[in-house]
Amino acid sequence: MAPRVLVSDELSETAVQIFRDRGVEVDYMPKLGKDKEKLAEIIAQYDGLAIRSATKVTAALLEKATNLKVVGRAGIGVDNVDIPSASKKGVIVMNTPFGNSVTTAEHAIAMMFAAARQLPEASASTHAGKWEKSKFMGVEVFNKTLGVIGAGNIGGIVCDRALGLKMKVVAYDPFLSEERAKTMGVTKVELDELLARADFITLHVPLTDKTKGILNAENIAKTKPGVRIVNCARGGLVDEAALAEALKSGHVAAAAFDVFEVEPATESPLFNLPNVVVTPHLGASTTEAQENVALQVAEQMSDYLLTGAVQNALNMPSVTAEEAAVMGPWIKLAGHLGSFIGQMTDEPIKAINILYDGTVAEMNLAALNASAIAGILKATNPDVNLVSAPIVAKERGVQVSTTSQGKSGVFDAYVKITMVTDKRERSIAGTVFSDGKPRFIQVKGINLDAEVGAHMLYTTNQDVPGIIGTLGGTLGEHGVNIANFTLGRSHVGEDAIAILYLDAPLPEAAQKALEATGKFQQVKPLEFEVN
Repeated sequence: MAPRVLVSDELSETAVQIFRDRGVEVDYMPKLGKDKEKLAEIIAQYDGLAIRSATKVTAALLEKATNLKVVGRAGIGVDNVDIPSASKKGVIVMNTPFGNSVTTAEHAIAMMFAAARQLPEASASTHAGKWEKSKFMGVEVFNKTLGVIGAGNIGGIVCDRALGLKMKVVAYDPFLSEERAKTMGVTKVELDELLARADFITLHVPLTDKTKGILNAENIAKTKPGVRIVNCARGGLVDEAALAEALKSGHVAAAAFDVFEVEPATESPLFNLPNVVVTPHLGASTTEAQENVALQVAEQMSDYLLTGAVQNALNMPSVTAEEAAVMGPWIKLAGHLGSFIGQMTDEPIKAINILYDGTVAEMNLAALNASAIAGILKATNPDVNLVSAPIVAKERGVQVSTTSQGKSGVFDAYVKITMVTDKRERSIAGTVFSDGKPRFIQVKGINLDAEVGAHMLYTTNQDVPGIIGTLGGTLGEHGVNIANFTLGRSHVGEDAIAILYLDAPLPEAAQKALEATGKFQQVKPLEFEVN
């Protein structure tokens, strides 16, 4: 059955057609995002929800979205999506951070020029029939120092354009390496040095607890007299009241703002100041950008729903289509290993330790971890998935650790999971064979080779004669057919295990009959999601 997507905000017809061309059923209802009651009524029908800013994806809506797997935001801002609630419900939240990068960077450059040359005021004056040529004295940007706060995707483009204008560029970004700065042609500095040196300052960071008010009254006072400040990133990065005072005093020569602390902005301390240029959050408002983000979100959502590829997700590790093709069997293996241990345990879990050996250690371990954790937790929480599993584990206080190492045994790669409770440790290892099928290769330190089936039986016993006969005879008496059979033991006469792949679920009567023989320490039926 084809996945089904609802588009509840305005999206281009080309983007909607992408869903159809990829084999995804799509319902285009661009006005529905504003009708939260109607949206809540029908959301359970859909696997995906494509939105812009009008649709509010709240915790209440997510409770109704019983089949929802992915929310795609055509744009970068996700203030209208309750990401923590989505994560707990196992819903991936994607955005399109690169579709409007050039447009936003160009707007910042345009705003810098507008502030440098007083363009809006000069235009209004000339429209009014005045000819106030001497009133609008500007400054050049040539050879001036531009301070870029945040040199990521958009900030990096601004740096490149500024260098083309022959400006000197200094950048403050804790995540910017010296090597990357040299490649970009900028000077990496601390914030205080940027404030002291910059003739123009432009901000390109997200709004977080650490960046909120990064240009407050204290930091604005550290800037060079006559500085010009541009904000096309997020409202709240600059203390608008403090900046207004600095503009009135003349310490800040001009400012250009596209974003505000409260939007829609109907009032602000910056409004009606003669040396301030303001626009109504136009950073992404170009025909090209709006089309780009719409096409990108349609491609990303289709990729995920059809192939499992995850791009630009805010609550799950990204997995490219190429990675998904290679990692798919390993992700399934990690889930099966986790499921095995999870079904064997009815005690509170303290820790999960995951070892990656060989070539698998070079893969996207975050996605593999999520699959392993989900497999373990599904035994007690069937609704958990790759998105919600890390959240649930953290809430339960489960410590998750990962170890990677080069090839150490006969297999090119394998995964080993050890689960720790107050009473015991349990471990299991597995690999993926060349046929793409996962195998269990070690349980309790005992080597074996067991195919994974939907219905399995795990038993432990002392290594004594007659166990195979007892298993086969008892299961046969209860009409249970064995598809595959694997044995393993530590040493002669010591601990031994059997893993049986059955054609159907083990009847309770068969389990009780095996237990009644007195030959088994443990008889445990297991179920796996095999497709």
